[in-house]
Amino acid sequence: MVIAEQPGSHQSAAKGRSDVTTDHGGFRPAGRSFPGWIDLGQRVQRTERSSDRFGPGTKLSLELVSCPDTVGKFGPGRDRTRQGPATPAQGRGGGQDLGVLDALDHDREGTSNVPREDGRMLRLLAEATGARNVVELGTSNGYSGLWFSLALSKTGGHLTTFDIDKGRFEMARDNFRKAGVDGLVAQVLGDAHKEVARLKDPIDLLFIDADKQGYLDYFTKLLPLVRPGGLIVAHNMASPPPDPAFVKAITTNPELETLLVNMESMGLGITLKKR
Repeated sequence: MVIAEQPGSHQSAAKGRSDVTTDHGGFRPAGRSFPGWIDLGQRVQRTERSSDRFGPGTKLSLELVSCPDTVGKFGPGRDRTRQGPATPAQGRGGGQDLGVLDALDHDREGTSNVPREDGRMLRLLAEATGARNVVELGTSNGYSGLWFSLALSKTGGHLTTFDIDKGRFEMARDNFRKAGVDGLVAQVLGDAHKEVARLKDPIDLLFIDADKQGYLDYFTKLLPLVRPGGLIVAHNMASPPPDPAFVKAITTNPELETLLVNMESMGLGITLKKR
């Protein structure tokens, strides 16, 4: 992943505006204008592009940077920033998480799991923010939940994850047990649009990766629970195309700051709820 920084962004972002950017020069989001972004440590090429990617009425004009693609240079279980194998986290997960993750990486048929680089991003975000209460909408077979567990075994936190499908629910339960992290995870089987009403505690990180047309409903219901300084992370912000109403909600609210990353793949939206 390429890290991009707005000029002057070492200072706290002021409330009253909302920024969005991407880490990939080939992405052309779909009028508000936003500043250019400076690529740190990579070859910079500035360009101005726009399209109707997000649908009518949501055109964005962004000045983007492009950089060499680094995706796929190392195989599963390897850290793209160094040549050695990724080191399993030791903690309540018992260091088994990456073994199960590797197995799931080699058997992705019929799943809608996040790419491995997105999983690593989820782990990084949760651990860097010291997240103790993570909520996931869309468990699948537990793949992204296992990445969260690597962080939560360090932060002393827990994951609450929702899925409507009993088969996926049971597969995830088995994978959490194999990895030794079932003690960190509370699984909820049912319609998350209804079940999330039971949540009461402040959320440090909310991950949305369920029915795509439901993103706005999930966001609207759970944003009040996300603590100031907390994150809302949304998957599939590039493919399949996201709901334009959700994109507008996370990019025009002055109380939020949104970045779009890994857009050369399926895409992640990372939204900060400003303090």
